Amino acid sequence: MRLQNKVAIVTGASSGLGEAIAQMFLAEGAKVVFSDLNDYSKKDSLGENGIFIKVDVSKKEEVENLVKIAVEKFGSLNVIVNNAGIGLTGKITEMSDDVWQKVIDVNLNGVFYGLRSASKFMKDNKVKGSIINMASILGKVGFRTASAYCASKGGVNQLTRATSLELAPFGIRVNSIAPGFIKTEMTKDIQDDQTANAAISAATPLGYMGEPNDIAYAAVYLASDESKYVTGSVLYVDGGWTAQ
Repeated sequence: MRLQNKVAIVTGASSGLGEAIAQMFLAEGAKVVFSDLNDYSKKDSLGENGIFIKVDVSKKEEVENLVKIAVEKFGSLNVIVNNAGIGLTGKITEMSDDVWQKVIDVNLNGVFYGLRSASKFMKDNKVKGSIINMASILGKVGFRTASAYCASKGGVNQLTRATSLELAPFGIRVNSIAPGFIKTEMTKDIQDDQTANAAISAATPLGYMGEPNDIAYAAVYLASDESKYVTGSVLYVDGGWTAQ
């Protein structure tokens, strides 16, 4: 098993990418803390190597407590996947302060809180850990009506690069994953709209939308010792979208 004896936190783990990542971590031998603002319907079937903790990542105290609980429950922390995110959209001329701030609070501040709390534990306890931040292809390319989301994910990539340099001397690796269009609840409107679905698929070189496990496989790689020489990278899992 590729993650045997590792302890991991995955935020936004009740559904979509986060659930796929957390479940694959479990299957690969890790002890996993599933966390989300929403309840997890399968929390009672996680077994002895998995627990669920309700957390709002936009609140730093809750994220700090999440790290504390993971360490108290499983004895250490080797991996955190800062995955929780929201996809609110709107035209820039009509976007409210509240919408802008909510996207930044969850997608960027939430990643910062998780990164800061986990890296402090790893540094203080000499754990050569892996920090994985969830970015997006929209952190590199623009998309109409998604200005707040694009800004937040661009920020995640730069936060990843800067902190990878700070933490490298301690053996702590920091990378981000940039998914393309993946079949999750966040893209349900695209999936349900035949015209939009066809347009996204046609614009993707491989010709189709990805599955959550496509991202989970990437996360397992970055969490494992197989990626021990990888830090400061953005791993695009996008069907070739950003190669165009």
